Amino acid sequence: MMSALSVAALLFAPSVALPQDSGPPRPSGPAAVQPEAQESATLSQDVRRFLTSRTSPVTLPLPDEEDAFFFVVYGDRTGGPAEGVEVLREAVAETNLLGPDLVMTVGDLIQGYNTPEPWIEQMQEYRGIMEGLRTPWFPVAGNHDIYFRPENRGDAVPAEEHENRYEMHFGPLWYAFKHKSAWFIVLYTDEGNRETGERNFNKPECQTMSPEQLAWLDETLEVTKDAQHVFVFCHHPRWIGGNYGDDWDKVHKRLVKAGNVSAVFGGHIHHMRYDPRDGIEYFALATVGGHNSQTVPEAGTLHCFDVVTVRPGRIERATIPVGATMDPREITAQVALEAPMVFGIEPHWLGEIALDESGAYSKDIELTITNPVSARIEAELTLRSSDPRWTFAPDHVHGVIDPSGTLRTKIHVMRPKGSIDGGLQLPILDLGFDYLSEASRFAIPRREMLVPFDLSTLPLPEVPEFEHALVLDGGRACVRVDSSAVKLAPEESFTLEAWVRADRFKERQALVAKTQNSEYALFASGGLPEFSVHFEDSGYAIAQGAEPLPAGEWVHIAGVFDADAGEVRLYVDGEPAAHAPAKGVRTLNELPLLVGADPNRRGEPTSELEGALDEVRLTRGALYVDGPFQPERRTGELPGTVLLLHMDDALGPFVRGGNPAGAMLDHGAKIAPAPVN
Repeated sequence: MMSALSVAALLFAPSVALPQDSGPPRPSGPAAVQPEAQESATLSQDVRRFLTSRTSPVTLPLPDEEDAFFFVVYGDRTGGPAEGVEVLREAVAETNLLGPDLVMTVGDLIQGYNTPEPWIEQMQEYRGIMEGLRTPWFPVAGNHDIYFRPENRGDAVPAEEHENRYEMHFGPLWYAFKHKSAWFIVLYTDEGNRETGERNFNKPECQTMSPEQLAWLDETLEVTKDAQHVFVFCHHPRWIGGNYGDDWDKVHKRLVKAGNVSAVFGGHIHHMRYDPRDGIEYFALATVGGHNSQTVPEAGTLHCFDVVTVRPGRIERATIPVGATMDPREITAQVALEAPMVFGIEPHWLGEIALDESGAYSKDIELTITNPVSARIEAELTLRSSDPRWTFAPDHVHGVIDPSGTLRTKIHVMRPKGSIDGGLQLPILDLGFDYLSEASRFAIPRREMLVPFDLSTLPLPEVPEFEHALVLDGGRACVRVDSSAVKLAPEESFTLEAWVRADRFKERQALVAKTQNSEYALFASGGLPEFSVHFEDSGYAIAQGAEPLPAGEWVHIAGVFDADAGEVRLYVDGEPAAHAPAKGVRTLNELPLLVGADPNRRGEPTSELEGALDEVRLTRGALYVDGPFQPERRTGELPGTVLLLHMDDALGPFVRGGNPAGAMLDHGAKIAPAPVN
């Protein structure tokens, strides 16, 4: 009698043929032209390999238990700065995390172009780093490894240059070896001009393969004819032509005739390039420490290594940037919990910048940073401003902070006498941390924050000759006012109003809001104006107008919570538009008041406005009792005014004009001349 486990296994095992498109989508366009070796993985339906005590109509196909392996390929190490060896060292550490069967190179292992003594030193340095691999590795000779350069211009250059030295310390100039179902063939592409002895990778006559090496290649391809895959490695990607001439055609024809050469790997050009031809994939690799332009990393100008997975009938290749491979064993519970705490560190400032009447400032400003975690952290502080009139001494501070320790620093901030105008930009602190565990260094994303600035010492901006407004692009742009600046008693009356000119109204459209199942807001979803207030006992009280607001025109909208009358009222252009019963205690939150958007639970903007807002005012008391009234285009400040945004000007991110209560431009919001109807 079958057990429940066995019966369930039979019920759940794959029993139907899979559709041919069951794998990931195939690419279209030029990238879709792949050799036949790039077929999808084969799948198994062996019921003996799947066990469960559950039943399900879903079939889970199993991969074939095929003989597969993978190897890694390194690009050029040389031609870059001396510290390129550190990139190589990092690549070795990351390769060990992957655990490939073997590692191949494509040449230019050492800086070379020198005499024996420095050549030996560089060879020992390279081999010393590569010995850190926990897997075998195989070298390829490049021009940097072979070319000899005498110390004195008149000294003779040996005919073999560094060839003998290379073979003594690295291995044969050409060779082949077998691993599982594949053969690996290494070719030598710097034999030089056999008539003159000149070695030059820019001359076609110097980029030819000797009869000796071609004869060996013919013999090797005969030996490897039964292999599932043959991989070829060389330094110069001669297949691209140009200064390499056409000598590679002799090699290519041999590889095509062999019928089992899957890919050829080269280097030298220090950027990635893919040239499939006649069923063979040709890959030129970027660098592992060598010079490259870094201009467009995503297009192959970067430090990286390739991972090649070999399966019967196909290969897969992926490129991994050096520095992108993580060791999950290093993300301990301590690191996972404490690294976000480091990101949230807030510096403590002692004092703030306050310009004098002439616009000048020259004082020390002090700040402290305390380490809240059990590991050491390294802090990097940079002060800067897009306004060149500011100077900082020092402008850069860094230091390691022990657990529970504090970094204290003083920075002298200077600004000469000068006008306080629209060109005045406030100083910014760029703050970065590294979390230092016992095994690794974890870079924490950098943050920017304003240096504390006393705006009260600045003269109020003049009323602009032309009306200005807050201009929003419908993205995340808005004005943010901290909750602490707009505190109202939970039971008191208040009035919220603004001028709005929407380019269009979204299906859910905020104008001025502090809501999240709490507080209050002005909305115009689909153009319909509404004022809402949330109460602890009864939820939202909403006064919504029946007529949509016109797009492309300035409209005044006001919402009143009248506690004495027990209602909320909505006014459009001074005319009563709606009212609804409302009484009780308002539900409070600590979210910011957003002008031009609605805050989500994290205080980030949603339902953003595309258009303009002006003269936003929040006032204690029910200003408009009956109606109608004539809205003022420039709203005045009243004794009970909590917030008044004339949108006249901005100083850095701070909105100026009226009673701004620390209102700040956010996500690209800007003050600009007001659009006209």
